Amino acid sequence: MRKSIVFLALCLLVFLAACLNDTEQSAQDNESKDNAVTEKESAPEPPEKNVYPLTGAKTEDQVNNRIVSVMVNNHQKARPQTGLSKADVVFEILAEGRITRFLALYQSELPEAIGPVRSAREYYFELANGYGALYVYHGAANFVNDMIKERGIAHLDGAVYDNNGPLFKRESFRQAPHNSYLQTGSVYDTAEEKGYEVQQTYEPLPFATEEEADNLSGDAATNVGIDYSNRVSYTVEYTYDDKREAYTRSSDGEKTVERNSEEQITADNIFIVEAPHQVIDSAGRREIDLASGGDAYLVQKGKVREVKWENRDGRIIPVKDGEPLKFVQGKTWINVVPSNPGISQSITISN
Repeated sequence: MRKSIVFLALCLLVFLAACLNDTEQSAQDNESKDNAVTEKESAPEPPEKNVYPLTGAKTEDQVNNRIVSVMVNNHQKARPQTGLSKADVVFEILAEGRITRFLALYQSELPEAIGPVRSAREYYFELANGYGALYVYHGAANFVNDMIKERGIAHLDGAVYDNNGPLFKRESFRQAPHNSYLQTGSVYDTAEEKGYEVQQTYEPLPFATEEEADNLSGDAATNVGIDYSNRVSYTVEYTYDDKREAYTRSSDGEKTVERNSEEQITADNIFIVEAPHQVIDSAGRREIDLASGGDAYLVQKGKVREVKWENRDGRIIPVKDGEPLKFVQGKTWINVVPSNPGISQSITISN
């Protein structure tokens, strides 16, 4: 009998020891799970993506390359142009007679070649300077070159580098003055040689979220026409493409295309602003007031709004009741039209 009692006692001790081990192991497992949850909750968030300041697009790449702005020829003999489709922002403004010229701003993309490149004007280099950009052009009147130097504009003049190095190339498929092309692979090196900063950070333009962009207000705007003359027909047309959710561009009834790919150029934002123009010499050069603000149209996602424009810290932005409005993410074309005959006479909008 005593042996049975001893045996039962030993079995009970073994059972209790096993239970104790199981309890300790369970507690350790629970503690490990709790620690894992705590570690997971306290793990640092991945760093936010960088934002290209002129398009609003997000990227994991560094965004510190300086904006490069280029004077691009828009004479009929200069079309189709090279590199325009890669520009983040393009200003279209009258330059001579009723012919416009482009100031194309590049930062998120930089094509191998851009052009044809043409001469400088005061209002263009002031715009470039307002955006903190390098200003690239080919030639200018002496008094314009003097202004550029006196005002400390960071510039590269193709007349200095014309066929004298890797920065500019005269192409054989066009005749001068419509054949000067910037070779962008040498831009930053040449700028550094001149003592200019080639790295710079920028505050992004105001951009809408995807939800905000999908819920924009405004009147329907499928076709937008801009007439740059009240006497001679010089027209620009934007047509909304539902599939791309962007506007395709044409000029004088011809599609505006990239020369090498023949792909039609598109814009996600069309910002049309009215500004006073004044002819200042016999060559037809102008002064244009791009500081005082005025009436404007903002066209996005198939809709148009009547707004105002202001120059804030050198940038031309849309405002409503004094508050900045947001661009949708993507590329922007800013068309500047004369206050005479005025924006209401220069623009046609249809749905």
